[in-house]
Amino acid sequence: MLLWGATGFTGALVAEELVTRYGVGRDLRWAIGGRSRDKLEIVRLGLAEIDPRAADLPIVTGDASDRESLDRIALSSSVVCSTVGPYAVHGRELVAACVEAGTDYCDLTGEPQFVRAMIDAHHARAKDTGARIVHCCGFDSIPSDLGTLVVQQAAKQAGGGPCHQVKCFVVKLSGAMSGGTAASMVQVMEDATRDPAVRRLLWDPYSLDPDRGERGPDGPDPRGVAWDADLGSWTAPFIMASINMRVVRRTNALFGYAWGRDFGYRETMAFGRGPGAWAKAASVTTGTTLGMAGAAIGPLRRLAARRFLPASGQGPSREQRERGSFVMKLLGLRAGSDEKVRGTVIGKRDPGYGATATMLSESAVCLALDRDRITTEGGVRTPASTMGMRLVERLRATGMAFDVEPGKPT
Repeated sequence: MLLWGATGFTGALVAEELVTRYGVGRDLRWAIGGRSRDKLEIVRLGLAEIDPRAADLPIVTGDASDRESLDRIALSSSVVCSTVGPYAVHGRELVAACVEAGTDYCDLTGEPQFVRAMIDAHHARAKDTGARIVHCCGFDSIPSDLGTLVVQQAAKQAGGGPCHQVKCFVVKLSGAMSGGTAASMVQVMEDATRDPAVRRLLWDPYSLDPDRGERGPDGPDPRGVAWDADLGSWTAPFIMASINMRVVRRTNALFGYAWGRDFGYRETMAFGRGPGAWAKAASVTTGTTLGMAGAAIGPLRRLAARRFLPASGQGPSREQRERGSFVMKLLGLRAGSDEKVRGTVIGKRDPGYGATATMLSESAVCLALDRDRITTEGGVRTPASTMGMRLVERLRATGMAFDVEPGKPT
């Protein structure tokens, strides 16, 4: 297995996760890779302070713009785990190389236009070569995707069929936005400004489904303050929901619509009851609306990126990462029933850095070591449709919670 981009801030955190949980030269054989051997050797020295055996960790060098070097890398790896974004800029050739080599791949992208481009370019070929290309293996979109899977599994086990709708609510979010996430968001807006097709894709709730003509019950993304009677809370748009919702809908499609062709999924932030909660929801909605409006204007977007957003490769201290956390609540609704399947996903570290490093590292390990326990079908896939409950098990073992209470009445 190769960790590509190990010299970046998030890449180094993923490397630390791997060496801490799996060591070097045990069950998991892995290497670190990137453009600069000198920088990779510095990373390796840091890992050797955790596990002395990391001093012998293999180093692989290449260039994201040099297809020949990427072909060599893909052919020599069973799994490539990439932390090099924005992926629309730096990720296309690496995905193509992995598809042709039949090499499994996972990343942290939250860029819908990149994922759609990879589906269009490579899904059919990846099915032929057996390469499992799994995007969105961080805070975008594992809690949403696997949380929905857990809710649907509980509904199935309780009898009565799957939930026809799942609502996801972010009720706690403590931590900083990563530099990579900021760069990806800027890239999405850059692409949308230049290309009307990208703008249409961002408006389409089913833009990542295998068949763009297939429609379900979901309409446009949530955009304003709303009262959710099922949760009993004021809600506001969640900025990462735009990718998360489309990933969950693609999961259902890749499962052969096992949750139904009328399955709906919505994701928002929840603030509770009362005037104070409404005011918080209104404040978040206003801030999000103004931020997106400003991001649509090139000079403002670039100014904000330079002055206010974290640079790629930067991040909070270990203490700050450990203080962060997130809580997401899910409600699964069945048609004709007043009972709800209630799920909770909890991460005890900063979602953009600590928790994301855990989610990506465990996704890569799952692809590398659990082939007989997960889907072996190639294609451009999602975390839940590929690694499913086995990845849930791995993440639970790290301390991440996926809890569920089936069939609880309103």
